[in-house]
Amino acid sequence: MQAAMDITAKYCHKEMEAYGSCVASNPSTWQQRCNELKMKVAQCTSSHPVIQKIRQDCSSEFMKFEHCLRENQDKPTSCSPQVARFLGCAETVDLSGVGKFLR
Repeated sequence: MQAAMDITAKYCHKEMEAYGSCVASNPSTWQQRCNELKMKVAQCTSSHPVIQKIRQDCSSEFMKFEHCLRENQDKPTSCSPQVARFLGCAETVDLSGVGKFLR
């Protein structure tokens, strides 16, 4: 997971920072106001094999997290258990087949 986070931070830092700022600045309307920035993060990260592997292997946990965010737009921090489950899954993903991309 750390490798994926490092890759995301390395290649998508600007997009992640803009999205995070938007969410923090719009606690009750972030889902609508920040959608374009969310799409930019998704577009940036979707092209990297490590991140693709984590998304594939942990898609159920990620979908539950996104569902929680949609249901709790005014209090996204209530989705901490879903975040924890997704991160726990991501930690278990076998990245040996994509190791060449970690250099």
